[in-house]
Amino acid sequence: MKRLLYIAALFLTVATGCKSFLDVVPDNVPTINNAFTMRQEAIKYLGTCYSYMPSSSEPGGNPALLAGDEYWQIRPYVASEEPWQIAMGFISPSTVYMYEWEHYYRALRDCNIFLENVGKVVDLADYERIRWVGEVKFLKAYYHWQLFLRYGPIPLVEKNLPIDGNHAEYKVYRAPVDSVINYISNLMMEAAATLPYEIADRSTEMGRVTAAAALSIRAKVLVTAASPLFNGNPDHAGAGKGERSIFATTYDPKKWERAVAACDTAIKACARGRHLLYQFSELGISLSPAMTTQMSLRNAMCEDWNREIILGNSQSRTYSLQTATMPRLDPNRLANESVSGALAPTMKMAEMFYSEHGVPIQEDIAWDYPNRFKLRKAVAAENEFIYEGYTTVGLHYNREPRFYASLGFDGGIWLMKNATYHIENKAGQWQSRKNIYDNNVTGYYAKKVISWKNEIQPEHRISVESYSWPEMRLADLYLLYAEALNEVNGPNPTSIEYVDYIRTRAGIPGVVEAWTNWSRVPNKFTTKEGLRQIIQQERLNELAFEGHRFWDLRRWKRSIDELNKPIMGWDMVQEKPEFYYRPRLLYRQSFQMRDYLWPLHENDLLVNENLVQNPGW
Repeated sequence: MKRLLYIAALFLTVATGCKSFLDVVPDNVPTINNAFTMRQEAIKYLGTCYSYMPSSSEPGGNPALLAGDEYWQIRPYVASEEPWQIAMGFISPSTVYMYEWEHYYRALRDCNIFLENVGKVVDLADYERIRWVGEVKFLKAYYHWQLFLRYGPIPLVEKNLPIDGNHAEYKVYRAPVDSVINYISNLMMEAAATLPYEIADRSTEMGRVTAAAALSIRAKVLVTAASPLFNGNPDHAGAGKGERSIFATTYDPKKWERAVAACDTAIKACARGRHLLYQFSELGISLSPAMTTQMSLRNAMCEDWNREIILGNSQSRTYSLQTATMPRLDPNRLANESVSGALAPTMKMAEMFYSEHGVPIQEDIAWDYPNRFKLRKAVAAENEFIYEGYTTVGLHYNREPRFYASLGFDGGIWLMKNATYHIENKAGQWQSRKNIYDNNVTGYYAKKVISWKNEIQPEHRISVESYSWPEMRLADLYLLYAEALNEVNGPNPTSIEYVDYIRTRAGIPGVVEAWTNWSRVPNKFTTKEGLRQIIQQERLNELAFEGHRFWDLRRWKRSIDELNKPIMGWDMVQEKPEFYYRPRLLYRQSFQMRDYLWPLHENDLLVNENLVQNPGW
């Protein structure tokens, strides 16, 4: 089991000041004892516990990026093949793509080793030991959570199994859903009790866990547990070994009440941690109100460690994601192939965002939805969004600021710190395909994930402002709170208020104003079902391309609808607008009920007959 683990950069300043490695051999007692003799060695093991954080910014390492329906690519040259195989429906018990069972159980073993041995460190101050224990308890809960998202009920690792134990001790069972959720929730609470609410030394400790992060992730865990996939799901009836039922197939409304309380606690913790919704303000930069709104929306994700970020993942920086999504913006440096723009948002994402009035485009009484594919030229009044005089499709006009902040498209304006560009994407134009590989296949670019400080340089050089992946930001928590409140109380002022916090920053009218004045269903927000749809749409718009849609569609049990819709893009090989702007089928996804949870590998079931396969597999 020997392996070398890179120690997180956030600990280098307090460890040895250089790259450090730790040979983690769980059954090698002298090595473990050596790791906990002194503080300078123990902090390396703390770094090892952090090193298992998910590769959230890697297209090939995060299923939420490429295993769903937000992005599409040319096979298989942009990112790892594995998540895309999931998107195409090719996962099976014998070929479990992105099978992270071993990764996270190894992480849990190392976390337990730390907790069992950190008390031996002779020169570690009590206040620091208490904080470290809280951090590792959080990580232990978080790794259980990552397993739960993928596989549902899992074996819990409250403590490590003895190395010299008998064979029967290793025949563990999958714990029921409610037991897993309670264990994660309680461990998060224990962690939060010993953690600071904010990072005091932002120059050296960003990326370490806070109480606000622990309580916010706990809130997300409990909202997920209350959601339809895990709360009264009849599709999971009968799953278990013998008389052991591992799924919660009876609906329990109290789970939503528990989620409301958890969100309320987390919001108060974030206030103590001085977390705020991000607003763009940079010394020496003066922008129009429209562009300022766009930069607030873009930099809420891309500005490293801004005050909206509750949990950032310093183990996962965004260089690869940005080079895979960024187009060749500079027409003077078209020979530079350091960026490809080949990880492409799908057309359904472009249609998802609201109109400028803040309602879905198919609901807006003033937006011409039937003629959204008709062409017209942009006029001077629209030149902050679309290049003046450029011909593009009606779908790109009169959309909410999040549309323009999130997506690049043919004719669209793209503000960068060093210059303002626009996209020209048709065949023969500067962003068009150059070879058979590494090309954009839909006609859209994920502007939202690309730092505005990036710069394409001479030859094949590029300057990328990489940032730590935002696992959770305040907008996410506010929308979870609004969702849970609506499920408990139905339409209520507080639920709408928290949605409107997000909408105000996004530059669109509040829920009541928007639906009353502009929607074909003006009373939609007055029913629980209607407000549920509004809140879910708000999450999909606000958190697009941040790794949330994939899991949200699952917990809402909406993947069966959304992931059976065709993947569409524009006809990228055409030169003229009237031919380019013809929707083209790229792939027809197939999602079945069994796909809500991934299968356990058949080899693990053979080794341990007490495990049980997920329903449908």
